[in-house]
Amino acid sequence: MQNSGTIGRREPPGAEDIRVQLQRVVTSSEFPSFGRGAAFLTYIVEETLAGRATRLKGFSIALEVFRRDEHFTQEDPVVRIEAGRLRRALERYYFVAGQTDPVRIDIPKGGYVPTFKWSTPPPSEAEEEDVVAMPRHGIPRSSPWQAIQTLMVAGLTVVGMLGVAAMSWFSAESSPVGAGLKAMPDEPSLVIAPFANLGESPEARLYTVGLTEELLTTLPRFKEIKVFGRETSKSLTPDVDVAQVREQLGARYLLAGAVRVSGDRMRVSARLVDTGDGAILWSQNYDNDMRSIDLFKVQSDVASRVATAVAQPYGIIAQADTARPPPDDLGAYECTLTFYAYRTELSPESHALVRNCLEAAVARYPGYATAWAMLSMIYLDEDKYKFNRTPGDTTPTERALQTARRAIQIEPANTRGLQALMAALFFDHEPVEAIEIGERALATNPNDTELMGEFGTRLAIAGQWGRGAALLDQAIALNPGGGGFYRGNRALASYMLGETTDAVIGIRQSDMQKFPLFHAVAAIIYAEAGLTADARREGETFVKMRPDFIPNIQAEMSSRGMSPSDLARLIAGLRKAGLKVSDSSEPIAAALPDGT
Repeated sequence: MQNSGTIGRREPPGAEDIRVQLQRVVTSSEFPSFGRGAAFLTYIVEETLAGRATRLKGFSIALEVFRRDEHFTQEDPVVRIEAGRLRRALERYYFVAGQTDPVRIDIPKGGYVPTFKWSTPPPSEAEEEDVVAMPRHGIPRSSPWQAIQTLMVAGLTVVGMLGVAAMSWFSAESSPVGAGLKAMPDEPSLVIAPFANLGESPEARLYTVGLTEELLTTLPRFKEIKVFGRETSKSLTPDVDVAQVREQLGARYLLAGAVRVSGDRMRVSARLVDTGDGAILWSQNYDNDMRSIDLFKVQSDVASRVATAVAQPYGIIAQADTARPPPDDLGAYECTLTFYAYRTELSPESHALVRNCLEAAVARYPGYATAWAMLSMIYLDEDKYKFNRTPGDTTPTERALQTARRAIQIEPANTRGLQALMAALFFDHEPVEAIEIGERALATNPNDTELMGEFGTRLAIAGQWGRGAALLDQAIALNPGGGGFYRGNRALASYMLGETTDAVIGIRQSDMQKFPLFHAVAAIIYAEAGLTADARREGETFVKMRPDFIPNIQAEMSSRGMSPSDLARLIAGLRKAGLKVSDSSEPIAAALPDGT
């Protein structure tokens, strides 16, 4: 018999109980999988269990978890901000998924040392005598359903732990916090609130639910953003408070809206809100006549347009993130923003910066398919544009193929990975397979303007000028403020299609002064339009930037898949612009496979 003074008392959770609970939390679907919350929580728990709680200061956490260097100061609020987010994530977890968990992990305000306590009350003396030989938080024999629940939780915990172990086994780099999960790249996170039903007809609710569901399907196809799942979306109300989204979910953006049906007319309104300050970054109304279009077509069309405006690489979210000053530690997501910035100017300087950033990103996050895909395109540009070529046994195109296939191996449906593989195959003289991959990518994500621009360019250069121009037009229409290479390549297509006026307009709108080939295309177009002085100026600029191009023009353009007849037109255009192209540079059809 126990002493009466010890009845109801219980030893605090042990290290094993705490570690099991830690894995239960960080592997839960209700705990944010983006950002560094899992790494942060794992680090402070393991340090506390190891007896090093006194080391848990802002400086050590900044170095170990957030990769700051020794120059970190308290003026950088990253640790305080992320600690607040972690506290809110834990509160939400225990409110939703962890209500019956045996151990509770908390982070008291004012510090970073976690506390551990039993969530369930201590058993009475009678209950203790009837406890089955189970773990410390055992189940009374008289409650078979509770026993089943505990076995299920234990089984899920084991599965979660095995999954974590497998991730660590196959990862090329161990977690900076030892036994914890590897932090995922910092990507902007988006929550879709259920659209409000403002309709007057019984069908209005159906339209509203259908549109929300379509958005939940369409937006995740954009791999540069993290979209919260259906369960999270359904747990919100259409008028959810921005502060709730920010504090409870830690999401950076909220997409909300409403559907109003009146008679045969339907209006859909949508808006994107920055949860940091509540600012509306974008809003749009879409009107439809229900007599001329069916419900599913409306849902698909509106979701496609909203997704393209909000989530595509040069969309509202990317613009908002680009406007933010970069952090001291340029994370993996910031590398993707830098990649898109590079694509707008195509300069050797930005190429070197992005390559270094992406190589570091894939070293830290070897499972980040999008970063591998972008690195593939950066490697390919070493051959395409002779930017910062790296010496080695493999050619840039070979490295581009290897990294693109790595991206596809990690994530077969990754749009950027498919785009990278398509481009690399074109330069590896595999146009048939390249076009097949391009078609597959376009079917996977028909809203992605980056893909449209690249695929349209490749098709055009390969001789399908009409279809290439159509895809480029679509990319420009969906993304009028996008990369200048859209317009530059569209201008070249106009020239090849005999549309000289459109070519002049397009090349002037492109304005990619740091990109050598821009000046070559501009020289050809201006010469054709009779703008002799402009043509000579652009031609001279091109020769200064790429003196090696003209002597090797046949090899340069055939590597891009250009046909001899199209190359002959370009050579004639360069000569018309005043450039000296030798007769030896004339394309020879017989020297190419099958005379093409």
